Formats: sequence, C-alpha cells, structure tokens
Amino acid sequence: MKDSAQFGLTYLVEVIRDGVVVDREEVHNLVPTQGLNHILNVEFKALTQVTAWYLAIFEGNYVPTAADTAASLPAASTESTAYGEATRVLFVGGTVAGGVLDNSASRAEFTMNATKTIYGAYMSSAPAKGATTGVVISSVRFSSAKSLVATDILRITAGMTLTSS
Repeated sequence: MKDSAQFGLTYLVEVIRDGVVVDREEVHNLVPTQGLNHILNVEFKALTQVTAWYLAIFEGNYVPTAADTAASLPAASTESTAYGEATRVLFVGGTVAGGVLDNSASRAEFTMNATKTIYGAYMSSAPAKGATTGVVISSVRFSSAKSLVATDILRITAGMTLTSS
C-alpha cells in the first residue's frame, strides 16, 4: 500500500525600494526531513504542536538540502540579521481552505538596516535571530539573489498547499 501527500510552500518575494516594488519572484521551497518528520509526529504521534512559526532570511550563497535542521541551517546558510525587526518575522496565516494556508493578509516584511545580498529564506519554530533550536519546516533559495540596501523592505508572502497525490 502506497499513499502519499505532498506538502510545500511557495514564496512570493518582493523587494520594495522607496515604496516601489523593484523586484518580484515566486519560488517553491524544500521541506527538509526535519520538517516532514515534525508534521508526521504532530499529526500521528501526538507530538506537541508548534503554535508560532517565523520567517528568516539568509545571506550565504547556500542551496538548502533535505538534511537541514534548525541546529545547522542558520550557520550553513549564514542567516542575515541585518534588518530592523527585533526577531525573525512571525508568520501570520489566514483561514485554511481547500488545503491552502498563506499569510497574504499579513505578509512578512524585513526592513533592511544594511546593504546585503539575500539568497533565500526559511521558516523556523524559533523566534530569535540566529537561534539553533526548534524545527525548520521549509527552506528556499531564491531564483536570483536580492541586492538590498538599508531601508529596503524584503516582503515575503508564504503559502502552503497540501494535496493528495
């Protein structure tokens, strides 16, 4: 017997400079094994649910892998902390409908406070910048690196879909 479902996030990434969107792309993520195991453990083994998820960005020229974990990813990807928000940005999902959940009503925004090149993002259960605890449920490398300067906003709309296959 072989049943399967697919889970993944799509990230709509926008660079906003002086109030104008100057770059925009949509990319699909990788769900690391740690994230897949977490989903199965919560749903089928009564592991405690994570009630808050946070988006982080990285400045290393890194390609996410299935082996990434919350303990390894911040250093491997060179997590960026060059934004004004005090912690990683909270993912605020809307109503679940049709197997879809997203944060389009409350998009994550990183207000840059330095010139940086950002290569990707990930979603973690730990709020602290650089934290190496918790679970990584998603990671993504952008199709093109984002060149940002202080005061630019990197806005991420993250949406996840669960479909039967």
